[in-house]
Amino acid sequence: MASLSRALRVAAACPRRDLGLRALTSRAGPTTEKSVPYQRTLKEAQGPSAVARGPSRPLPSTANVVVIGGGSLGCQTLYHLAKLGVSGTVLLERERLTSGTTWHTAGLLWQLRPSDVEVELLAHTRRVVSRDLEEETGLHTGWIQNGGLFIASNQQRLDEYKRLMSLGKAYGVESHVLSPAETKALYPLMNVDDLYGTLYVPQDGTMDPAGTCTALSRAAAARGAQVIENCPVSGIRVRTDDFGVRRVAAVETEHGTIQTPCVVNCAGVWAGAVGRMAGVKVPLVAMHHAYVVTERIEGIQNMPNVRDHDASVYLRLQGDALSVGGYETNPIFWEEVSDKFAFGLFDLDWDVFSPHIEGAVNRVPVLEKTGVKSTVCGPESFTPDHKPLMGEAPELRGFYLGCGFNSAGMMLGGGCGQELAHWIVHGRPEKDMYGYDIRRFHPLLTDHRRWIRERSHESYAKNYSVVFPHDEPLAGRNMRTDPLHEELLSQGCVFQERQGWERPGWFTPQGTAPVLQYDYYGAYGHQAHGDHAYGRLLGDEYTFDFPPHHNVIKKECLACRGAAAVFNMSYFGKFYLVGLDARKAADWLFSADVSRPPGSTVYTCMLNHRGGTESDLTVSRLAPSPQASALAPAFEGDGYYLAVGGAVAQHNWAHISTVLQDQKFRCQLIDGSEDLGMISIQGPASRAILQEVLDADLSNEAFPFSTHKLVRAAGHLEVKHPDLRSDSPRPRGGSDGQGALSHHVPGACGHQALLQAPGTRMAHVILPTM
Repeated sequence: MASLSRALRVAAACPRRDLGLRALTSRAGPTTEKSVPYQRTLKEAQGPSAVARGPSRPLPSTANVVVIGGGSLGCQTLYHLAKLGVSGTVLLERERLTSGTTWHTAGLLWQLRPSDVEVELLAHTRRVVSRDLEEETGLHTGWIQNGGLFIASNQQRLDEYKRLMSLGKAYGVESHVLSPAETKALYPLMNVDDLYGTLYVPQDGTMDPAGTCTALSRAAAARGAQVIENCPVSGIRVRTDDFGVRRVAAVETEHGTIQTPCVVNCAGVWAGAVGRMAGVKVPLVAMHHAYVVTERIEGIQNMPNVRDHDASVYLRLQGDALSVGGYETNPIFWEEVSDKFAFGLFDLDWDVFSPHIEGAVNRVPVLEKTGVKSTVCGPESFTPDHKPLMGEAPELRGFYLGCGFNSAGMMLGGGCGQELAHWIVHGRPEKDMYGYDIRRFHPLLTDHRRWIRERSHESYAKNYSVVFPHDEPLAGRNMRTDPLHEELLSQGCVFQERQGWERPGWFTPQGTAPVLQYDYYGAYGHQAHGDHAYGRLLGDEYTFDFPPHHNVIKKECLACRGAAAVFNMSYFGKFYLVGLDARKAADWLFSADVSRPPGSTVYTCMLNHRGGTESDLTVSRLAPSPQASALAPAFEGDGYYLAVGGAVAQHNWAHISTVLQDQKFRCQLIDGSEDLGMISIQGPASRAILQEVLDADLSNEAFPFSTHKLVRAAGHLEVKHPDLRSDSPRPRGGSDGQGALSHHVPGACGHQALLQAPGTRMAHVILPTM
């Protein structure tokens, strides 16, 4: 049996392949089924094709909820729906439970993550697999509590772990920061010579995927749910209601059709294909993800699982052996996802996997002479921000997503399954799941293959990176730029990315800092950027202390408050709410009374049906007009202009659309975000600067608090921007030379609130983009 060190030498001796873009494709299909290091799996009874045998039980003609996919998320969602008392729930699995991805997962559960919401989700998963399921079913899920150990080989990593420990204390997660000597005493086989310390979580552990899914399906069935295996879904039937809203109607299979108003897409790697059946975009990609299982290691028994983030490797206790895996910078994309794939595996590419061996051997030196018992390389789904895709799809009512879990589906499954079930039953999750909500992505991005691919790769490669507070992506940039982008860039603007837009962050005195084309960190034959000013500035910001550019930003703020003006382009969502029931809709949506005369502007919160806050925004009352202009649509009845924060614009759009549909308000929501640019001018000199170019009187008397006007800018009858990108979305209307002007109170809300107040040294000018 080959040892890890021999495998490393072989990989190093092999000539490096030309990993161009074509090499991202796995041309060879999955290999035949291989054994995996679990004593129990659900793949016994090999025989005739599962599909040929037909469904494991007759299909019902109707169901209240149909869950597609029998992996971790599908089983957890079905279980939690049943616990909430939902009757008539059905899970359809095209093969057998756990097929596809779940069956070969490593099954690790770490309780501490940088996000407080994720800490709560992980805690619920742990309760379900370690206690609840066994109490309900009498079945052992395979839960093993052997603890978890995070390795810090530099001071910043140790600082991150101390922050995790503090977060854990708030949620009752026991953890300890250990010195290298204490770590050695706990894990005698570990090399601690290069350590600054470790974070030890005694109640971390591992799950058996087969045992967990068996118990989940048994518990759900006891509450009336049905699990139907060997039943591939062939289509999603959609209907359009009297208000023009698309809704789920039925799930089609080769063995019958189930009428249902609700479908949950838990198909993992195959979620994109299921989404296409319903006309729903699912922004994820499939990649090979691998680990190897060693031969027996004397003295490894009862040791905790290990995550060496800086080496990008994990070591999972597997009885008297270890599973070794991690995240590399050159993962292999599975370009053509086969719908025949069930329990197969890919051949391991040692050239790609070898960095994990180096890290593992450095951390546990005995591995250098330890044999490899088996290799496990299967498909996993990954998303552009390394967070799951959950919630109701904005394109189709009744179609929910529970997919894209970035190889963390087992450990997040319990918490996310519970929240997804609550979402379906009560209209929204109990916890703040905005970071997981599919509505966080703008539709221009969810349908852009390059953006999805680049961002998913970067998220995979940076999975074990320290999470710093001021980080920005390098992938998928320059997707949406405004007409002043190049001008601001030439002045030293360091841009941030929100919803695909490049928006001004701060200005560096060191010259220009453009975001260069994504280099895949030198993978796949790309030449890594040798001189990337933007990347260097980002690297300088990687600290938990004040970043080195803090003083530069301080000067900008003081300049704004002093004897100057600050000018930049701001990305906001710009919506129009118009129609016969627009006033009723506004009264339902907003906490403040926005039923003011035309020309008025109100800063308000937007609430949901439970009284919770969705966002803060400004609402400006418009006068009805039969003629459309470049700055307002034609409408009858009432009309409002809404300015919302750019980072949450799509979420706001989806929320308002849902309210209009559910309440059956007779009005329209029109998105003008691509048609209108916004210039923010701030500081004591802002009024004087604007007065030079605008034909309106900007005095307090002529321009009262909380009002807005349409004015001419610099006498121009037409506003054009010669540097507007040819691939940018084109505005829907022409320009009449007008610009909307408003003032607001500085600091009135978290973002720059639009259309607020004059005389307070801050203003926004809104102009057509053509």
